[in-house]
Amino acid sequence: MNQVCFKVIGNDTTVTMASEAGQLQLNVMEPVIGQAMFESIHILTNACYNLLEKCINGITANKEVCEGYVYNSIGIVTYLNPFIGHHNGDIVGKICAETGKSVREVVLERGLLTEAELDDIFSAQNLMHPAYKAKRYTDESEQ
Repeated sequence: MNQVCFKVIGNDTTVTMASEAGQLQLNVMEPVIGQAMFESIHILTNACYNLLEKCINGITANKEVCEGYVYNSIGIVTYLNPFIGHHNGDIVGKICAETGKSVREVVLERGLLTEAELDDIFSAQNLMHPAYKAKRYTDESEQ
């Protein structure tokens, strides 16, 4: 795929230079412009089909491993800032880095949030929804 991209970048440079070299409204460089553009379209199309057929089709996610990467990442503490504050988030992140504990473990140990609150905040729907607005879940009536 990289080789195809490099070739297309080269063709783009060819089109740019050929376009600049044309005089007035008659561009004698049109044949090279057309050839470079159509070649780029052709090889990109073939490369995308090959990538789909030989690489993408059949890929499956290991849900447990993916969740482990997310929930064991110190970076997830930034998602808690609206709930625990930036200062507490910094402290939690530092403790996680020093001890190797997960954000969830440290937040629970320090009593910053309950298990139920963390479950709500760290639900897959909340983490992946681009328009999710942080809310503090204090009781059942606010959910």
